[in-house]
Amino acid sequence: MTNNAFLIKIIPPEGYNVYRLHFSRTLAVALMVGFVALVAAALGLHAWQLHLAENDVRDLQAITAAQHEKLQAIDRQAEALAGELRDIQRQDAEIRRLLGVHSAAAAPPRPTHGFVPAGGAPTVALVQARLARLVRTSEQRLSDSRSFDRLVHRVLDLRRMALLARERMLAALPSLNPVNGTINSPFGWRVNPWPEFHPGVDLVANYGQPIHAAADGVVRSAGWNSGYGIMADVDHENGYHSWYAHMSRVAVAPGERVRKGETIGFVGATGEATGPHLHYQLMLGGRPIDPAPYLNGVPAKILATLPGAGRVQ
Repeated sequence: MTNNAFLIKIIPPEGYNVYRLHFSRTLAVALMVGFVALVAAALGLHAWQLHLAENDVRDLQAITAAQHEKLQAIDRQAEALAGELRDIQRQDAEIRRLLGVHSAAAAPPRPTHGFVPAGGAPTVALVQARLARLVRTSEQRLSDSRSFDRLVHRVLDLRRMALLARERMLAALPSLNPVNGTINSPFGWRVNPWPEFHPGVDLVANYGQPIHAAADGVVRSAGWNSGYGIMADVDHENGYHSWYAHMSRVAVAPGERVRKGETIGFVGATGEATGPHLHYQLMLGGRPIDPAPYLNGVPAKILATLPGAGRVQ
């Protein structure tokens, strides 16, 4: 090596040839500086890559934490939904009990706390399993609900039909006093004004007072009928007929449908009557019965025979 240059000799083991590298001090310094710069650049690049990697790790940790929070929120919502489904099924069961409908129902979703690991952190797989089970339960609940709605409407329709049928039956049963008068002559044998079997009751009333139908029915006859005078016969289409005799005039015609309480005529003294009053007679199956028990409502023993007597009042 001289003061201004470097000489490097390379001698192979065989020693036949000698290779010389001759370069100046300036070139050597430049190479050393370049090498140091290259190493520094490599180290800087590596440090920068490490910095970026650390940022990525922190970002991933933040994303993981956020996803964990969302997962826990979903898990809590799933548990709340399961609780709501259990409440709905309990309510449905209570409604079925009140309606008297007994049918097999799907078991309510059980609490799913057992899905959460001992550490308290639900995993994606476990929450997905819970949600899948809730979806199946919800779909089954929806199907059951639709079937239940149809069943409830059917039951309510049947109850409504039964109630309407009962109301119609009640409306067609004689159950009121046609002139709101007291009994002057009862049903049965009597001697006044002459000895005879009295097939009805005589009700005290004033001349011209309105006479009201004792129940819904169809007028079968309205006019003069021998000793009954002017009389109306109302067929209640259930075996009962009500007769209203000694009227001064009628307010209905044969074939006309009348409602309970509707005016069908007016009190008089026609036929074999000694004064103004209403002869009120009930026929059941073609035979006269005592009207007295029917003047203030349907007799209890008759009510007990109607459909739904134990439920509908």
